[in-house]
Amino acid sequence: MGKAGQALKQVLETYNISQYSLSVEMNVERNNIYRWVNEKRDPTAETVIEIVRALKTLNPEAAKAFAKLYLMDEVD
Repeated sequence: MGKAGQALKQVLETYNISQYSLSVEMNVERNNIYRWVNEKRDPTAETVIEIVRALKTLNPEAAKAFAKLYLMDEVD
């Protein structure tokens, strides 16, 4: 499992964003955020886009950091 979960966990910790606040912004159950962060389940590609959008609302720098961490190997 995954890279998205690792990137999300790092960004939430670095930018002090709670799983709850992200779940509210995304309008999803907090359990979903927990599963992604703890790599129990990978978010779909569409969900990754929604994560970026929600992070952009909560903290634009966090959204940029998530995208960079998630795509780092693909754009270097």
